[in-house]
Amino acid sequence: MKFPDEANVSADKKALLQDRLARFGIDLLSVEEQATKGSGPGGQKMNKTSSGVLLRYQLKDELIVVKWTRERHHSLNRFLALRELVDEVEARVSPETSERLKEIARIRKQKDRARRRKSTREEG
Repeated sequence: MKFPDEANVSADKKALLQDRLARFGIDLLSVEEQATKGSGPGGQKMNKTSSGVLLRYQLKDELIVVKWTRERHHSLNRFLALRELVDEVEARVSPETSERLKEIARIRKQKDRARRRKSTREEG
């Protein structure tokens, strides 16, 4: 796989993704890429074109698979799928720095708090 330079995103986002790839030691040559057909709205265009991306990456003994078909442009789907792949690798390699895991913990804590408030209201 090659880096998605042609994706319509800012240079800052591209540089940030390249830094994260280097920090986690992800070699783009070891990432398998496959074009897939999208789903959802878009009609005939979505049914005919393979704008989606399926990425596979072997991390030690674990296979990480990311599928991204949300956007209409293949290059943008490739960029977003690669960013998602880096997030998955970070969650497995360095959970203490993972923004995704922090967000999940924050949401879980918020739901627990709401659940406790609801149960105390029902009792009283």
